[in-house]
Amino acid sequence: MAVIAGLPLAASSSFSLFGAPAQAQQKKELLLVSYAVTKSAYDRIIPLFQADYRKQTGQIVSVKTSYGSSGSQTRAVIDGLEADVVGLALAGDILKIEEAGLIKPGWEKENPNNSIITNSLVVFFTRAGNPKKITSWKDLDNKNVDVVTANPKTSGGARWNFLGLWGSITQTGGSETQARNFVTTVYKNVEVLPKDAREATDIFVKRKQGDVLLNYENEAILAKKTGEWTVPYKIPSPNILIEGPIAVVDKNVDKKGTRKVAEAFTRFLYTPAAQKVFSENGFRPVTAQGKAAAKGRFQSVPTYTASEFGGWRAINAKIFGKRGLWDSIFARSR
Repeated sequence: MAVIAGLPLAASSSFSLFGAPAQAQQKKELLLVSYAVTKSAYDRIIPLFQADYRKQTGQIVSVKTSYGSSGSQTRAVIDGLEADVVGLALAGDILKIEEAGLIKPGWEKENPNNSIITNSLVVFFTRAGNPKKITSWKDLDNKNVDVVTANPKTSGGARWNFLGLWGSITQTGGSETQARNFVTTVYKNVEVLPKDAREATDIFVKRKQGDVLLNYENEAILAKKTGEWTVPYKIPSPNILIEGPIAVVDKNVDKKGTRKVAEAFTRFLYTPAAQKVFSENGFRPVTAQGKAAAKGRFQSVPTYTASEFGGWRAINAKIFGKRGLWDSIFARSR
């Protein structure tokens, strides 16, 4: 006997409890692979989607999830983790899955807003009273400031942090040479490089290491909401607009016969109900209705995007690829 929504269903029944043919009630199973800090939002969104999809189609959907650092999750999918849907920290990771032949080119146009479902910013967690007086990017250029940030090789959030640091120079009139020198100096002040944004939060909040943590705005909002961290966070200006994408993994859904439900799930993430949950978990909504509903919840700040760096294909190659800028800066900062 199986149990759905608390009601037992006989496996041999030809009709469901709701009168629909058994064929319509066959369970579909999805695997959502995402990055660590989205878990609290998806824990609430997935049941909403399951109820909505069952109402619309009469079909039961089981959604399994896998969370971890965005870079590690990307490699896992490429190496054989059969994700139906990937919701990673940046388009650069989905491009790697595309380049591996698992996602068809043009995935960005399959959903609204170039398949971006959430926005966020880079913020600073500081100690109570902010004893090191850290409010701006330039305040990190101080050998007496111990900075905590995740590893750009494994963490999508860390790559956004890097772009935030770099852009704080280039987007305010500085040269690339000045940006390289600034970023190198900041990483000299980083003692450890956790694997993802959630581990970086744990190191700063729970282990009490560091003077300042660079992390997602949504992590700061969630930590405040749960009472894990009560010190006001700082939003440096200008800031990088963090764009979180979603994509169906074409090769896997075609193999498993799950394309229809996978595409329905991605579309559901743009509904008012889903955008509301994202907003309540600290992510900035991307739809007009979501933004209107969240008016006043998020601080306004000037932003720039990954397009200012040539887009994620260029960023992957120039900055985070083998022998790219990050490898060079990491070597110099150590």
